[in-house]
Amino acid sequence: MHLLLRTPTLILSMLCLIVFGLQGQTARAADTARVEAFLEVTGFDVALESIRLSADSAPRMLGMEADAFGSEWSRLVGDVFKTDLMHGMALDILGQTLADDLLAHAAGFYASELGQRLVAAENASHMAEDDDLKSESGAAIIDGLVRIGSQRVALLTRLNAASDVEDSSVKAIQEVQIRFLMAASGAGVIELQMDEPDLREALRRQEGDMRTSIKANALANAAYTYQAFSDDEVAAYADALADPRMQKVYALMNAVQYEIMANRFEAVARRLSGMQPSQDL
Repeated sequence: MHLLLRTPTLILSMLCLIVFGLQGQTARAADTARVEAFLEVTGFDVALESIRLSADSAPRMLGMEADAFGSEWSRLVGDVFKTDLMHGMALDILGQTLADDLLAHAAGFYASELGQRLVAAENASHMAEDDDLKSESGAAIIDGLVRIGSQRVALLTRLNAASDVEDSSVKAIQEVQIRFLMAASGAGVIELQMDEPDLREALRRQEGDMRTSIKANALANAAYTYQAFSDDEVAAYADALADPRMQKVYALMNAVQYEIMANRFEAVARRLSGMQPSQDL
């Protein structure tokens, strides 16, 4: 794992809080073989692989499009978002922080018949490259459910709330943006017209709109992903995610996923310095 450009901030702080919280427990951290199996049975390995699909958002933060870089961009994405590299980062972190009892609890649920069907659906959704089509299809499903007064909208909302989609996503996306922009500035790709505290404040002012957008997108995504599951199955999944043990696992998995994303976006920023001239942001 290469070093981060900046001192650890929110995402790494989240990891530290989780680690220190687990240190008071008697359970030991899981070994590598068990973590490998955990990544596969929960589908977290595919979720990590899907991070590369978010790569095109990096140039857009700088007011550019990935297409402007031609084949260079494809090579960059292939190098920076290597599956083995991200997989190894996850193993390193989880191997030190994921307690055996929590691993066993989460793996036990996802290894069940319902759990494996959920993982298959989530894996397919993660790797769907046409995100607009997925969002539009999910939104259409939600519109139809609302028109008939279905309880499923409430079930999907409860499912998202149980996995803390809204809160964790808002905080982590802001941190990914800040770390990427600061790394781009440090690499000479852009010249920021504000310092980091001002950048954080600017993003904080946008938090309301971001939260609304994320909530709507998460609901549409859930409607699309779980459309083949019955209401009882969705309710059972929401109950499973609400278990305090699963809450700890998800807090850790969310922190790990966004730390890896931020780390890789910082690597993108460094590589961009050799691909295009500096510009003002």
